[in-house]
Amino acid sequence: MIDLHLIGIGTGNPDHLTMAAIRAMNGADLILLPRKGGEGDGRSDLVDLRRVLCDKVLTRPVRVVEFDLPARAAEGPYIEAVRDWHAAIAAAWRAEIDAHLPRGGKLALLVWGDPSLYDSTLRIAARLQREGLDLRSHVVPGISSVQLLTAAHAIPLNTLASSVTITTGRRLREQGWPEGADTVVVMLDGGCAFETLPAEGIEIWWGGFLGLPQEALVSGPLAEAGPHIVALRAMLRKKHGWIMDIYLLRRSAGSRL
Repeated sequence: MIDLHLIGIGTGNPDHLTMAAIRAMNGADLILLPRKGGEGDGRSDLVDLRRVLCDKVLTRPVRVVEFDLPARAAEGPYIEAVRDWHAAIAAAWRAEIDAHLPRGGKLALLVWGDPSLYDSTLRIAARLQREGLDLRSHVVPGISSVQLLTAAHAIPLNTLASSVTITTGRRLREQGWPEGADTVVVMLDGGCAFETLPAEGIEIWWGGFLGLPQEALVSGPLAEAGPHIVALRAMLRKKHGWIMDIYLLRRSAGSRL
């Protein structure tokens, strides 16, 4: 039996960890840290953040092993590419489990944000179960980037008695403003999809590297703030080699009438 603990870690700031997360990390027999991207592209910072968390909160010897995360194919149908990617990640997990926990035990994976929100670790774990691995999943919730964004800007997620839609940059670009939504939170946007929207009557609250020393925030009318975000995001990505960002869009009161 493998007891898999998926631990939400926010954006990598140790202050984002809950007491439950710290207990789960210290109770593990093995913590797996994925390496993503090649050296020198800035993505090494992502595994570095996880290493820092382990160094800060582990109070007993826990084996920490790094492994190479397979890359997703950039071409072909999106859903098919993601499914193939998940299969490759599941195979990588299985190889590490066979190598380091052959007799079973407690395995921990540190998940950005919260494992329930636009993250695939639960689906990959379910795939391994279907493939016959004796695995039981446990989720330790974490602070999501949505919470960090609204806290950083000191705004509520929703307006009074209104709806909120959480979507991706790809869907916003392809489908436009979600029907019936007053507030839209956009995640996983690699290309500033807000530029495809008519800017009039829309406010934006954007955050990059939330909760980290390099945190950057911009807010205001989309027509004015949008170009500033595009330039700032490009500069930050060039400087650090990577960026994690999220934004909230809201129609002004007049445009909702």
